[in-house]
Amino acid sequence: MTTKLVGIATKAKKDRKLQFTSVAHLLTPEFLWETWQQMNRKGSSGIDEVTPREFERELWQHCQDLSARILSGRYKAPPVRRVEIPKSPGKTRTLGVPTVSDRLVQRSVARILEAIYEADFLDFSYGFRPGRNPHQALGDLRQQVVTGKVNYVFETDIRAFFDRLDHAWLQRMLRLRVGDPRILHLIHGWLKTGALADGVLVRRDEGSPQGGPISPILANIYLHYVLDLWFEHRVQKLCRKPARMIRFADDLVALFGSHQDATLFRSAIATRLNDFGLEMALDKTRLLAFGRFAHDRADGRKVETFDFLGFTHVNGRDRKGRYSVLQLPTVKALRKFREAVKIYLRRSLHISPHLHQRQLSAMLRGFYQYFNLPSARHKLFLMSCEVNKMWVKTLRRRSQRHRLSWAYLLTRSWFRLPWLTSDSSQLRLQL
Repeated sequence: MTTKLVGIATKAKKDRKLQFTSVAHLLTPEFLWETWQQMNRKGSSGIDEVTPREFERELWQHCQDLSARILSGRYKAPPVRRVEIPKSPGKTRTLGVPTVSDRLVQRSVARILEAIYEADFLDFSYGFRPGRNPHQALGDLRQQVVTGKVNYVFETDIRAFFDRLDHAWLQRMLRLRVGDPRILHLIHGWLKTGALADGVLVRRDEGSPQGGPISPILANIYLHYVLDLWFEHRVQKLCRKPARMIRFADDLVALFGSHQDATLFRSAIATRLNDFGLEMALDKTRLLAFGRFAHDRADGRKVETFDFLGFTHVNGRDRKGRYSVLQLPTVKALRKFREAVKIYLRRSLHISPHLHQRQLSAMLRGFYQYFNLPSARHKLFLMSCEVNKMWVKTLRRRSQRHRLSWAYLLTRSWFRLPWLTSDSSQLRLQL
């Protein structure tokens, strides 16, 4: 089955205007079974309350049934289970959790769409694509600023993008490359299916609920036509100096060498997004002087910084005195991780220190895995020290007559957490 996807990708790359009118036949039981092996099987259940483990017990029978219903046009997407997760103080993010069987179908269709559209997506698009990750986007951004003639940075975020995605525009975009009515019918069903919240079914005429495997690829297709192609074929040709955009899903930064180009882009992108039912989040939109020349002109004064993908980007110099862009974890990211550790320790005051050590180690490793960039290691080292102090404070609160001095704790085999030195990328155990 992977060979057939490679064939589709090869055809899509050779002919950028080719419309694929027959791809639903790939959704065979074998293809669904293969897709299941690549999925995360630890997710929660949907409205039918069937867990991934229960679904896997009769996996082959489910694959046969789903394939038969899809190919005959009888498959109907069930409503998603609506949940709210905390996003920031006072704000929440709405997620739609599909059933396990629907997640399998969504991921299978997403694999076909990825094979078609990977040939079309541009190099500066990094979000939710095979073989691409946030670190590559951050590396590209740093490389462009350090080696290019960048004087101004425009940063913005699209307000409630997944909630305002226009169904009519998306379907028109999809038909440019996908002409199979069964695939279009499936996508139409996922867009129109409602969300079940507190026993009430809510349907919407716009938006794509986050949480399903199909949402990221649909979002990339939409923004590919709305922003990426427009920036490459219109904006870059009108700019007097080189311009570059880096996009990760609905979060983007644009780099300019001329203030006039950056100003014109700021007004043009607002109009462009409005034409497709979108708008910028004004509280996350800024145009600032940034780069080598802005740093030199500052003459000791503080230069503005900007945030992108959880990192604060700062003008600075490396150890050899050369200009560099320092990428540090944002204050928001550090505070969020610190609060997560505090909440865990507060709720697990009564459990064994060995279980504390296991969970805190997992949390720190996940934090290091994302934020471990050369310029950020000092921040990670300080955070590891802070987690240690919070853990000791929690252990001491368990008794008014504790004898948990540092000299005693350092002799305990369970009192070890992974940490990063300020000048090394290697994970070590604290002794």
